[in-house]
Amino acid sequence: MIKKGQDAKPSSDAEKPGDEGGKPNGEMSVREAGKKGGDTVRERYGSTFYEQIGRKGGQATRERHGSEFYEAIGQKGGRAVKDRYGADFYEEIGHKGGQKVKKLIAEAKKSISESEAAAKKKEEVGT
Repeated sequence: MIKKGQDAKPSSDAEKPGDEGGKPNGEMSVREAGKKGGDTVRERYGSTFYEQIGRKGGQATRERHGSEFYEAIGQKGGRAVKDRYGADFYEEIGHKGGQKVKKLIAEAKKSISESEAAAKKKEEVGT
């Protein structure tokens, strides 16, 4: 954004968009422009801004199209994944997810038992 009293062209000392490996003549690729814009928004409004606008967008979409819309696009995405990776892919990721949950439960139980043991030991020392 050019502010009042500021030149539209960068000075020779200023960093040119093309300096990051972009297009010649100081032009910026679409990707570079998008990243620069996203970085600027994050700096100005904070990263939670994206959560807020995403939530607002999701609510507006639900109000406009109904919750069935999400079901339909989810099914469409699921079919695309099935076509790309095959039906066995779901079995594989389901198994991985189940193993992860099993591991997390075991770690939680271990942590609880260690906490209980430490509390019991502390209680014994205090009496």
